[in-house]
Amino acid sequence: MNQFFIYKRVSLIVLIFFLGQTMYCQAESSYLGGLAGAPFRLGFGARGIGMGNALTSVPEGSVNSYYNPALLPYQPSPTVLLAYGSLSLNRSLNFASYTQHLNPDAGLSVGLINAGVSNIDGRDSDGQPTETYSTSENQFYFSFGLTPSKDISFGVTAKVLYYSLFTDVKSTTVGTDVGFLYSISNELKVGFVLQDLLSKYKWDTSKLYGENGSSYSDNFPLRRRLAMSYSSISWGLIVSGEIEWIGTAGYSRIGAELELFSGLQVRGGIDEISFTGDLTAKPSLGFSVQTQVASWSPRFDYAYVVEPFTPSGMHFLTLSLNFQ
Repeated sequence: MNQFFIYKRVSLIVLIFFLGQTMYCQAESSYLGGLAGAPFRLGFGARGIGMGNALTSVPEGSVNSYYNPALLPYQPSPTVLLAYGSLSLNRSLNFASYTQHLNPDAGLSVGLINAGVSNIDGRDSDGQPTETYSTSENQFYFSFGLTPSKDISFGVTAKVLYYSLFTDVKSTTVGTDVGFLYSISNELKVGFVLQDLLSKYKWDTSKLYGENGSSYSDNFPLRRRLAMSYSSISWGLIVSGEIEWIGTAGYSRIGAELELFSGLQVRGGIDEISFTGDLTAKPSLGFSVQTQVASWSPRFDYAYVVEPFTPSGMHFLTLSLNFQ
């Protein structure tokens, strides 16, 4: 039998086995929302969130270094991305990025993630209204990826983390991510990411409470993610599965994208799959519409996420401008 077809069959068996492991992924995930950096673990942009955030090993289409900086060399053209998230309970989650391929075999990206809560009702010790408060949590990042050979790429992201929590209670720190991507074949890819290395918030409440204040650090949990994806150009199909450990908690996610015809893709996914029952999975759906206008190609993405324990789900809108 032709060696290529043997290789392809083995790759597909590996993919099926990998996705099957999601059924056995152990998790202690119910505490994750209370750990530092929780908004930054919700995803980036409507495409990724619509696929259940399963983009770590997907170099096809517009790539995003949030999921893996090793994807950057595969960015086809300079792209500006602006995204808005509509969440319940007065929360906000917005994104902006610029990504560009660098000849011959590299890529870079700069971007911002902004999250916050507004209209927080302030009360005094007697329970009387005082004023309205808000928080602002921000991540500024710079990513670089390089392909030393046709089958291997790696990347690194440097991040500045700024959190304005309350009057005179703010934190400015740094962190980093590293990523790796290996092409088993033209259709099958494997990715691995270490995320939030050294990331933390440093708090000092002495300005607020005087001698009763204190200083301490709030560390982000280390994220370790292993992913595999299968793409078929002839079918216009991408399928991806991932296993992630956040601190001591582990869970999985899956996602798929299908091109119905040129300029229109639909996608869906399930994030935070826990088969121990301590975390409710988050299904998502989305679509993309793209057209060509002169030398640039605008694309509109939409995603909806079913969010447990809130009055309504999350809506994400993204506008991407691809320049030739």
